[in-house]
Amino acid sequence: MPVRFTPTARGQFLAALAYIARDRPDAARRFRQRAERALRRLQRYPRSGRHIPEFPDLPHREVVLSPYRFFYRTEGRVVWMVGVWHGAQLPERPSAAGGA
Repeated sequence: MPVRFTPTARGQFLAALAYIARDRPDAARRFRQRAERALRRLQRYPRSGRHIPEFPDLPHREVVLSPYRFFYRTEGRVVWMVGVWHGAQLPERPSAAGGA
């Protein structure tokens, strides 16, 4: 099952990497590697993330890669990453709209 990013989520992920890389390029590289491993796991086990505590009524799930939270949903045979938020931020309600 492929994992795809919505444009918003892709921008949030790239912004997080850029923020980390400003002061610690090695930490940004390690964070990206951790994220890639987590996304590969979602390809095989899309239900492995937990439900989002702030939005228990939604079908979305999250994977926590401290200090960031990756919000996703499955749609057909695709895992859509819909948001990447720092754990200190209050997340917005994920969109129910389709991918891309």
